[in-house]
Amino acid sequence: MKLLTVDIGTGTQDIFLYDSRLDLENGLKLVLPSPTMIIHRRLRQATRARQAVVLSGVIMGGGPSAWAAEAHTRAGLPLYATPQAARSFNDDLAAVAGMGIRVIAEEEVLRLPADVLRLELRDFDFLAIQRALEPFAVSLIDLDAVAVAVFDHGNAPAEISDRQFRFDYLDQRIHSANRLSAFAYLNGQIPPILTRLQAVAASAAGIDAPLVVMDTAPAAVLGASFDPTTAARPRVMIANVGNFHTLAFRLGPGGIEGVFEHHTGFLSQARLEELLRALAAGTLTHADVFDTMGHGALIYEKEPLPLNDPQFNVVVTGPRRNLLRGSALRPYFAVPFGDMMIAGCFGLLAATADLLPELAGPIRASLAGAGGAGTPPWEIEP
Repeated sequence: MKLLTVDIGTGTQDIFLYDSRLDLENGLKLVLPSPTMIIHRRLRQATRARQAVVLSGVIMGGGPSAWAAEAHTRAGLPLYATPQAARSFNDDLAAVAGMGIRVIAEEEVLRLPADVLRLELRDFDFLAIQRALEPFAVSLIDLDAVAVAVFDHGNAPAEISDRQFRFDYLDQRIHSANRLSAFAYLNGQIPPILTRLQAVAASAAGIDAPLVVMDTAPAAVLGASFDPTTAARPRVMIANVGNFHTLAFRLGPGGIEGVFEHHTGFLSQARLEELLRALAAGTLTHADVFDTMGHGALIYEKEPLPLNDPQFNVVVTGPRRNLLRGSALRPYFAVPFGDMMIAGCFGLLAATADLLPELAGPIRASLAGAGGAGTPPWEIEP
């Protein structure tokens, strides 16, 4: 059995090809520039070449691509975008126009001069991954499933903060199923508000395999929990320190006990320690995070999680995990199956086993194999 898992972040896209015949440590993996970084680089090249650009395709992650788009228009160069591509930068197309980007209809793209650079936006490019593997005699024609993770704020109404909208969504999902895999969906079951996940599904059209999509941070935290040292803790906090977002879950036998999410760029080590201590104590409030430009916080279990354990009660993963290097909290740096960078891919595997029971046996056997930990206590259905 083979599954392609792709965890798409701001800096990198982390790719793991699962083969049930192999130990997980022998699975093939790639860590490549993220799609938004690829568009960023191509836009910067066009700016240096003084070349007009048109963006088409679907909604994808912003950040670096948005910064490059703004630099392009500030340089006085034409930048066009179709409505779906433009929503990569802002759901409000008037705000996109305010960046100096001209939003045009799909049919207008064909009428633009031939020397206008065409860039197609998408988070998930299956054909590019397929082409990258072909020189190594690796085929993707016989996949049993594909699983992709991206961060999705959700399409917030104009009068609601996108940060608040995302946290209302997180609260609703945790109440519906108090486990990390609740943030994964089969294609066809993706909520309409999750437009970036919907766009991933559109990009995967034509692949002859079931598709699972998931939010990146829960995927990374779930994957980190398969580190056997982490899984041995009955209650624990796991913080995913990403390039753009830091999300920490407090986990116990009953499931998710609390969560907060902040923008990594607003966090120092001292501030992150302060938030983690408050999450452990059960005293962290939504306003403590939201009012300092974070997404928010939710507490479901008031019983404190002691942080004076002689081993550890704080686990950290993510590409910017060094923010907690040397912390007074004495965090444990999780390394599931020997590779922190593809923790999200392991989380995608676990979520796929939940959503596609016909594939669950081999996947769970692999996750519990040599060096594995099996299903962590907070993911076991009551």
